[in-house]
Amino acid sequence: MKVTLHGVRGSTPAPGREFVRVGGHTSCVSVTLKGATSPTLVLDAGTGLTKVSTTLYGKAFQGEIILSHLHWDHVHGLPFFTAGDTADADVVLHLPAQDGARSADPVSAARLLGRAMSPPHFPIGPGGLAGRWRFRAADTGRFDAGGARVRLTEIPHKGGRTFGIRVEADGESFAYLPDHAPSVDSGPGTDLARGVDVLLHDAQFAESERDVAAAYGHATVGDAVAAAERARAGRLVLIHHAPGRTDDQIYALAEREAANARIPVAVGREGDVLVL
Repeated sequence: MKVTLHGVRGSTPAPGREFVRVGGHTSCVSVTLKGATSPTLVLDAGTGLTKVSTTLYGKAFQGEIILSHLHWDHVHGLPFFTAGDTADADVVLHLPAQDGARSADPVSAARLLGRAMSPPHFPIGPGGLAGRWRFRAADTGRFDAGGARVRLTEIPHKGGRTFGIRVEADGESFAYLPDHAPSVDSGPGTDLARGVDVLLHDAQFAESERDVAAAYGHATVGDAVAAAERARAGRLVLIHHAPGRTDDQIYALAEREAANARIPVAVGREGDVLVL
């Protein structure tokens, strides 16, 4: 199983030469199963989703997308996903059930997504995407998606229902918690990530910024390390970097605040491919 990081910034994209090494696109990760040449599962649809199209070399995307939550930095790549907005695309998109979006109501998920993606906020709604798209409201639990086994767990983060996502395939596993406030309640995230080979975790803030982290419902680098160690993850990859933090500052922060980690810790960078 290959896990490709297409977007690792949080909140807003970060253009400019000081952000090139880590990358400026917002949250998006793709999964390519063993023996496959193309990804069949995508987690989150930030601006990094545009990079997934380049990995398909002009082919239409046929697979599933799971949104951890509905904040702008996790969805605003959707209408610019050329591999998904084409006649041959075949996409199932899962989003957290909430605010009237229910698994029992087939049109409710598209209706909820359309609150942010429709006129006058955007020229088209979800139904305007080309190809075959199905929108589903998901609850916590396990299901199969894109050929992998997926588990969704509700985790603390401000501003709407948020899922942590665990993916298992080919005898390997990883957990994806890009927006997570373990200082509020560490239990759900720890349980979800227990024993994974790799934990991709929110690392937007420094310890000196804890008050801001709490206000926005995010984690510090130290929180991410503690979460990975509690879960006994094999290694930790720091993601959802602050958009105003330069590459040099991100590496310095990781070196300073993850120095005593008992497991390997890496800075997640746009374009990284993790082979599990």
